[in-house]
Amino acid sequence: MPRIDRYLLTQLLQLFGFFALVLVGVYWMNKAVGLFDQLIGDGQSALIFLEFSLLTLPLVIKLVLPVAAFIATVYVTNRMMSDSEMVVMQATGFSAFRLARPVVYFGLVVAGMMALMGHVLVPVSRAALEQARAGISENITARYLTAGSFTHPAPNVTLYIRDISPKGALLDVFLADNRAPQTRTTYTARSALFARGDSGPKLIMFNGMIQGLDRRTQRLAVTRFADFTFDLGALLTANATYRRSAGELSTAQLLWPTPDLLKETGQSAQRLAYEGHSRFSEPLLAVCVSLIGFGALVLGGFSRFGLWRQIVLAIALLIVVQALNTSAADWGGKVAGGWALAYLAPALGLALAFTLLSLAGRRRRVERGPA
Repeated sequence: MPRIDRYLLTQLLQLFGFFALVLVGVYWMNKAVGLFDQLIGDGQSALIFLEFSLLTLPLVIKLVLPVAAFIATVYVTNRMMSDSEMVVMQATGFSAFRLARPVVYFGLVVAGMMALMGHVLVPVSRAALEQARAGISENITARYLTAGSFTHPAPNVTLYIRDISPKGALLDVFLADNRAPQTRTTYTARSALFARGDSGPKLIMFNGMIQGLDRRTQRLAVTRFADFTFDLGALLTANATYRRSAGELSTAQLLWPTPDLLKETGQSAQRLAYEGHSRFSEPLLAVCVSLIGFGALVLGGFSRFGLWRQIVLAIALLIVVQALNTSAADWGGKVAGGWALAYLAPALGLALAFTLLSLAGRRRRVERGPA
């Protein structure tokens, strides 16, 4: 690689690392605050919070990388234009397309990082995150087993425990179930145990009584029992059957989904196909936004008043590309062959970058003509 390319690529990578670190830190801290309130409020430990935070990090990095690449390109190009370094390079005969070659290398490096994140790390981390959430779902029920206070594990369900013995036995349990519109059922027991089963946590009650009140006839039915098992987990996990989302699936599963997979995710084949192709198109955006930032600033040339108009132009073009990408995501999963819309934003970005570099080269030739 020529020395000029190495110099420009080094500058881009250094600033990219700095801006990526800052943006990831800001975005991650913003999400971590809400995650901290949710997990600590549910009685989870700091290690669980750290695990969840680390599992959300790959997705945060993937979202931040294109923005960091754009900012780094604009910053480096603006500084080199202000210091007349870019002017000297252009004076040696380098065209705008020739100067953009290290920017392409830089965009490909960032695209490789995004491809690794999108195809491997993000699906794996999201699957692990969902498994971790399922793992602590039963632990959440434990916070309802508090002695000396009335708790509500579910709407219209009240649970009271007088005390908890050192061995973990629940003493003097009261459970009122008002979910049925026509009956009211009350469970009382001298002792109970909290156990975990295959279908969720169970409340095993001993030496107790079931009182069933028929609201229409006001008749009370009483049943005494030596032991009785109440499915406490069903109160919390009802209507919460786990379904994998598209973000947890591998790229191959998205591109060639089976009927069982479509039923599990509840998504159409068009939507999954678009998600799969978006994992290939999103890395291309890193190349596009880098070239747009570079082309917009090179178009301006040297100015003592700065390149603020060119920077605003680059940001405006970036917004246009991102808006098109968002619109394509809305329509891509609704129409047949909508997966092709995933490549619409990168195609527009490359076309804009080519136009900017062409205009920069033409302006340079016009300026050198009279001389």
